[in-house]
Amino acid sequence: MDLGDFMWSLLVIFFMVIYFMILFSIISDLFRSHDLNGVSKAIWVLALLVLPLISILIYLITRGDGMTQRAIEGAKKAQEQQVQMASQVVAGAGGGSASDQIAQAKQLLDSGAINAAEFDALKKKALGTAS
Repeated sequence: MDLGDFMWSLLVIFFMVIYFMILFSIISDLFRSHDLNGVSKAIWVLALLVLPLISILIYLITRGDGMTQRAIEGAKKAQEQQVQMASQVVAGAGGGSASDQIAQAKQLLDSGAINAAEFDALKKKALGTAS
């Protein structure tokens, strides 16, 4: 294999990777889209399999703007979920107010998960962080 064959193979592999990236992004957009019914989605998938290059171009021309909007909405939703999860983790790490921490410790004491000495230690810790 000489340098020309290697470069040609490299170019072909590059375009195959690009093709599959576009194809998978279109298919994921199809399933994310709420404005198409199941039959329309099936027709698009069939078209992508039978006439891939033409159907990719047609899809990008006709539904490209909606594809962008759905991607932006998905990113916003993921960001909101991430912020919500982070706020829950921060609230859980702080344990809430001292009375909440003592109430949780009391529940643990009542259930038998901790003994009285551990309850007193948790109570002192909660009161020490609150003041």
